[in-house]
Amino acid sequence: MPEETRAWMIDTLLHLLQTPSPSGRTDAVMQLIGDTLNDLGVPFTLTRRGALTAVLPGESKTTDRAVVVHADTIGCMVRALKDNGRLELVPVGTFSARFATGARVRIFTDDADEFFTGTVMPLKASGHAFGDEIDTQPTEWEHVEVRIDRQVSNRADLERLGFNVGDFVALIAAPELTSDGYIVSRHLDGKAGVAVALTLAKTVAEQKIVLPHTTSIMVTITEEVGHGASHGLDPDVAELVSVDNAVCAPGQESIEDGVTIPMADLHGPFDYHLTRKLCRLAKERGIPHARDVFRYYRSDAAAAIEAGANTRAALVGFGLDGSHGWERTHLDSLEGVYNLLYAWLQTPLTFEKWDAKPSGKLRDFPSSKQPAPTEQWVPLSRGDHAEPGEWEGDHWPPPQGSPGPSS
Repeated sequence: MPEETRAWMIDTLLHLLQTPSPSGRTDAVMQLIGDTLNDLGVPFTLTRRGALTAVLPGESKTTDRAVVVHADTIGCMVRALKDNGRLELVPVGTFSARFATGARVRIFTDDADEFFTGTVMPLKASGHAFGDEIDTQPTEWEHVEVRIDRQVSNRADLERLGFNVGDFVALIAAPELTSDGYIVSRHLDGKAGVAVALTLAKTVAEQKIVLPHTTSIMVTITEEVGHGASHGLDPDVAELVSVDNAVCAPGQESIEDGVTIPMADLHGPFDYHLTRKLCRLAKERGIPHARDVFRYYRSDAAAAIEAGANTRAALVGFGLDGSHGWERTHLDSLEGVYNLLYAWLQTPLTFEKWDAKPSGKLRDFPSSKQPAPTEQWVPLSRGDHAEPGEWEGDHWPPPQGSPGPSS
C-alpha cells in the first residue's frame, strides 16, 4: 500500500471513530461515509432504513460481488431516569457492563442539536465511602449508572433538561495512534473495516480500474444487534466477503499484524471454496495471514445467509485485541486486509461458469473441487455390514442417484 494511501486510510478511520454511531443512531456516520464517497465520485444508494450500497465498476452486467462492512457500534440506551439524578442503562449490542464502567459518554436527547457528556460509574464508586465493597459489588448493568456533567440531583432535574427513556448513550472512542503503528480505541470493531473498504473504493475510483466483476460495497447499520446485511444486498451477488474483527485472545489463532481468514463462526462454516481461495491468494501474494474458528462470534455474513442470500460467503478479519472494550489493532493488519481484498476483486469468480447463475444442473455442479474420502460408502439392501466397495444387491456399482450416508 502506498504511503499516501495508508495515510488517507488512517485519517478516514480517525474521523469515523470520532463520529458516534451506536446501533439505532447511525445517521451521522452514514452522512460522513456518503460525503466521502461523493468526494471520490463513487455512486451509491441508501435503503429505506439507511444502509448504504456503493458500486465499483466491473465488466459483468450484474453485481456479482459484495464487500460488506458495518458502521454501527455497541453502545447503550437509557432504561430509566433515577431518583438520584443519574441514568440507568441497557446495552445496545452484546458486551459486559464491566467494559463500560469508567467510560466517558455522550448522551443524545430527542433534541438533535444537543448532547450531554457523562461517565459510566459503578453504584459504589468511591473507596473512601464504601471501603472494600467497591471490589465485591456485582458488575451487571443494573449496578452501573451514568453520572451527567450537569447540576442534577433528582428525576425532575433530568426531565427539565429533556432526558427520556430511550435516549442513546455513545461511548467516546478516544482513539490513539502509537509510534509502533498500533491503533487503540473503542469501536475499531466495524469502523476499521469501513476505513479499509473506503480506501479500496478510493483506489478503484482514482485509478479508474474496471474490475472483472461489478462489486458493491455495502455498509450496514445494525450488525451489532444481529440484523446487519439482512436487507439491501443485490440478489445477483455470487460472492460476499464480510470484513470485521478477528479476535486475538488465548485459544485463538488470529494475528494482530496480518489478515485472518476464519473458517467458521457461531453461525457455522463459511463457504469451503471461497475461504480456501482467499487463503491461496494470501499465500501467493505474500500477505501474512492465519486461519481461525470463532465460537462466540457472528458477522454480516450470517445475517445475509439467514435472510436467504444465495451467495458464497466468507469473512476476512483485521486482528483485534480486547474486542468490545478498549480495542487494539495494528496498521499492518488493516493493510493486510486491504491487500487481500484488492487481490480478490481482480480475480474471476471461484467457479466462473457455475457461480454466474443462481442455479444449475447437477452434472455442472463443481463438487469435484472439494476433496472426498477415497473409500466409498455404499447403501445396503439388507441390514448387515458390508466392506467399502461391496454392494448387496443385483448390481455394482450402485445405480445413479442411490442415497449416500446420512450425517
